[in-house]
Amino acid sequence: MILEVCVADPQSLAAAIAGGADRLELCSALELGGLTPLPGLLALAAEASVPVYAMVRPRAGDFVFDAADTDTMLRDIDAIRAAGLAGVVIGASLADGRLDTRLLERLRSHADGLGATLHRAIDLVPDVAEATEAAIAVGVERILSSGGAESALDGLDRLAVMHRVARGRVAIMAGAGIRPGNAAEIIASGAVDELHSSCSGEPIAASPAAVRLGFATGPRMETDAGIVRALKAEMASRDPA
Repeated sequence: MILEVCVADPQSLAAAIAGGADRLELCSALELGGLTPLPGLLALAAEASVPVYAMVRPRAGDFVFDAADTDTMLRDIDAIRAAGLAGVVIGASLADGRLDTRLLERLRSHADGLGATLHRAIDLVPDVAEATEAAIAVGVERILSSGGAESALDGLDRLAVMHRVARGRVAIMAGAGIRPGNAAEIIASGAVDELHSSCSGEPIAASPAAVRLGFATGPRMETDAGIVRALKAEMASRDPA
């Protein structure tokens, strides 16, 4: 089973690779759920020894995107391709929460030649079975989801529905709150094909002055190589192979 580690800074990038991550999701502003990474981080990630997929999300908030957002995302996909990364992470919603399949098809087509993951926009949909079929039709490789819950462990029932609908046509990747200690239960459910985690260590406190002036909103999180190793070990212990 594949472990994808989500990273948003150079330190986490190095730690995830050192810990044995199989694939990376690269983003910025992890505290906002992840935004498109900056050019310097894209270039650094291109040197990684494992595949790297970059988030394509131009702003915080919902996933209902207008023409200006769309133009930005198309240009971001161009930058991700130019950097030499393996794929993109995309998602888009309609106002009622359903997937915006028209925009997703446009983004997927623009990313032709790159891999593609559908992000947690699917956790907002009213009908997860319908959304899973829609994602398959768009042509993504995998769907990242918490099952619509705050943690993947709490969303296993919905993840199981997605897995049954997918029937191997798309991978279901569980994400949100996955740590050593609960990964085995998630794997044992049979509802997922891959795991996604930031594998964050202890919070790194920001200086009071940085918080007071608005440069930080609170502690910063970084990937811990030891937690990546522990999670990989737990996954290996559950691997039927």
